[in-house]
Amino acid sequence: MKRADDFESRREHLRSMSDEELKTYFWQLAQQVVDPLLEYGRTHTTPSIERSVLLRMGFSSLEAKPMVEYAVTNNLIGHGVGNVVYRLAKSENLTIREAGIRLSQGRDWDKAAALFEGGAKHV
Repeated sequence: MKRADDFESRREHLRSMSDEELKTYFWQLAQQVVDPLLEYGRTHTTPSIERSVLLRMGFSSLEAKPMVEYAVTNNLIGHGVGNVVYRLAKSENLTIREAGIRLSQGRDWDKAAALFEGGAKHV
């Protein structure tokens, strides 16, 4: 079955646009497509994603796994475990590494929760 050719009618609203206007219009449409994906990425995470972030921060998988598990237990995973590590480090005047090791050992989660005003951010 052959598809009806409606190209001319569908492009009518674009006909009078300059190359620069077409380029601007393209990027507006692209942004409309991408915005929901970015918002979803900001509001949703998984343990796998959080472990991946911690690995990129320099932690080993053996260190990252318990940090993520403790974050889930303490309802802080929605804030991002890397963010939890970072904020604890700044608050306690520790290096990122020192803060992460403490958290992986199950220490300072009460302090971490207090940094987020005890507020759980569920995903």
